[in-house]
Amino acid sequence: MIQVDNLKKVFGLKVAVDGVTFTVEKGEVLGFLGPNGAGKSTTMRMVTGYFPPTAGTVKIGGISMLEQPELAKQSIGYLPENAPLYSDMSVAGFLGFCAELRGLHGAARNKAIDTALETCFLDSVRNQSVDTLSKGYRHRTCLAQSIIHDPDVLILDEPTDGLDPNQKHEVRALIKRMGQNKAIIFSTHILEEVEAACSRAIIIDRGKVVADGTPDQLRGRAPGANSVRVTIRGLAGSGIQAELDKLTGTEKVEAEKSDETGFTGRVLPTRKTRAEELAREIGALVTAKQWKLEELHQQEGTLDEFFRQLTRSDIAA
Repeated sequence: MIQVDNLKKVFGLKVAVDGVTFTVEKGEVLGFLGPNGAGKSTTMRMVTGYFPPTAGTVKIGGISMLEQPELAKQSIGYLPENAPLYSDMSVAGFLGFCAELRGLHGAARNKAIDTALETCFLDSVRNQSVDTLSKGYRHRTCLAQSIIHDPDVLILDEPTDGLDPNQKHEVRALIKRMGQNKAIIFSTHILEEVEAACSRAIIIDRGKVVADGTPDQLRGRAPGANSVRVTIRGLAGSGIQAELDKLTGTEKVEAEKSDETGFTGRVLPTRKTRAEELAREIGALVTAKQWKLEELHQQEGTLDEFFRQLTRSDIAA
């Protein structure tokens, strides 16, 4: 449904987006992750046709955004960052206005309004003026306008920004549910959003795609993935660390706390060794040495670790 090929955007001397390529299929929710200033919003604006690219192509449902922009945009629902609202309109009136802009009239318009109100939990405020709404309801109203025409493609830029935890949960659940029969991209810098709603994620850093995969695949590439965490007592930490380092399955030992009472840290296996095999080696060592084992378990990688590993230079700056 969405094909982005070698997309580039240059503002003066600044390259904001540099050769971004990806596809999104129907039934897929793609999280577009990156630190602030990485090029997420600029990419979204080019995908929706709001910005023309300096180079590259965008196709929506096989239709070129550059060659047939009006036709391509008919399939898109767009929630921009800081989406505008007409504060003097009622919620239903605003959605009706958006429906007419999308070419819906009469019974089709009324049905679209009712569906959007129900989907975004806005029935209770349908006749309320937009300027009297809380921030959460205003945000839901903006989301409702993006789905008023039941598009096949949704582009959502920071869809939970500024919402409280309950509202964020509702919006994530809604995105996940709609993603069953639509192609959805939403940009975010909040890693838990990807865990909660995405079937796939892309990490962009300084305008380039630096990772692409399912949340599980990305977690598996984190520095802490496939490692074993241990806490051992019965010997000075330096002695325990030295013995752990001698194991055939050990690639590296990272100490978190090492003193005269014992050792706490992470043991990384060699490329040919699985974490569970290394855990058995450590268990056998502890038994043979008659140490006191307080903790021994395989660690899974986290998106947070992987994200920081890829984007640390920007964070440090």
